[in-house]
Amino acid sequence: MSKLTIGSLKELEQHEGAEMGVSDYHTITQEQINKFADATLDHQWIHLDAERARTETPFGSTIAHGYLTVSLLPYLWSQIALIENLKMQVNYEIESLRFNQAVTVNSAVRLRAKLLSVKDLRGIAKARLEVTMEIQDSKKPAFTGIITFLYHFNS
Repeated sequence: MSKLTIGSLKELEQHEGAEMGVSDYHTITQEQINKFADATLDHQWIHLDAERARTETPFGSTIAHGYLTVSLLPYLWSQIALIENLKMQVNYEIESLRFNQAVTVNSAVRLRAKLLSVKDLRGIAKARLEVTMEIQDSKKPAFTGIITFLYHFNS
C-alpha cells in the first residue's frame, strides 16, 4: 500500500473506518536501546546487559523498552500517511495500550494503523487510530492500542 497524502480535515474524514496502511520495518538495535535508556534514565539490566539477559531471561537477549516501541509511533505513522497543510500536530492521547510481546534486540517492527474516527473540534481534527506494532516473523504483536493525534490544519 502506498503512502496516503492528506491535506485537510475533509480529506482525513474520507478515510474514517478504514485501514490506513502499514509502515516499513524498522530494526531496533542495541545502540538505539542504549540511547533510549540514557534519555529516560531507565537502565534496567534486561535492556542493557546482553550476557545476563541471555542467561537469565526467557527472551534470550536484551529487549527494547516498551516505551521505546511506543515512541516510534509518530515516526512509523509518518510512513503510512503524509499529513500536509498543518500548523501543527499534537500527540493527544493513548486511550488504551497493551504490551503483548517483548521486542528483542535486532528485531524488526512495523506499524499497522486503522483510522477509527475523526472529530472536528472547531477546525482541529481529532483523529483516533487503532494501532498494532507487528514484529517481523512473529504471530504476536509487540503492542496494540488506540491513540489520538490532533491536527491543526491551515485554513
